[in-house]
This record gives sequence, structure tokens and C-alpha cells, in this order.
Amino acid sequence: MGMIYGSNNYTADGRRKKKSSTKRARSVIKRVSSNAPEPYRRQTSEYRSAPDTTGVAPRLHTMYYTGTLVKGIGTMHKSNAVPVINEEEMKDLARMRR
Repeated sequence: MGMIYGSNNYTADGRRKKKSSTKRARSVIKRVSSNAPEPYRRQTSEYRSAPDTTGVAPRLHTMYYTGTLVKGIGTMHKSNAVPVINEEEMKDLARMRR
């Protein structure tokens, strides 16, 4: 059953119709020149700010993992990967799985 009273912008289902594929000519907006006077700015001498050549702090060294702390990766529950640091944690993880 279709709509009795409705808009031409919507279909009988209620979906919005697409606009026409042909482009319409757009009106060109012209620039308006103002008759307002330029704002007054007093003559002052400009002072340069201090040169920013020196750094504030030394550069940090890039951090990377050396591979000595974590012994491996264990599975605690389903597919939950847990880093294993020592033998105690390995045994604890093995007991928790059961």
C-alpha cells in the first residue's frame, strides 16, 4: 500500500530519492568590497624573540627489548596469551589450566 499524501523527494517505501544526475548551474557569489577604513595601528618597533637553538633536554635513547626477562608465552584461559617470567609462573599457569 502506497502513501496517499507525501513528498516527491521520497519513494513509496519511505526511502529518500536521489537527486537528478544533471548538474544545475550554480550562482556565482561576488565579493563585496567594504568602505570601512583600515583599523589604526600605531608605529612600534618590533623586537625579535630569542633564538631557539638550544634544546631543553637531551635526546632519549631508543628503548628496545633485550630478551632476557621473559622466558616464553603461556596460555592461561582459552587464547589469553600471558608472558612467563620464571619457572614459578610456568608451574602456576599449568595448575590453573586444569
